[in-house]
Amino acid sequence: MSIIYVLIPLAIIIVGIGVVIFFWAVRSNQFEDLDRQGYSILFDDDINKESVNISEQKDTVDDTEDSK
Repeated sequence: MSIIYVLIPLAIIIVGIGVVIFFWAVRSNQFEDLDRQGYSILFDDDINKESVNISEQKDTVDDTEDSK
């Protein structure tokens, strides 16, 4: 029964810290752009890199054909 005298104040302190952290996050605009990170998962950057690499390879092939 005496453990309750320790656990209740400890729980109140942990909840208080959580509330303080939440309000700090809201005031420092941590929740302003919630969609950008979600969309970044959907759009893969590897496709753009591959298309750039393919165009670079075509330029290299064109340069070698011009030197013949």
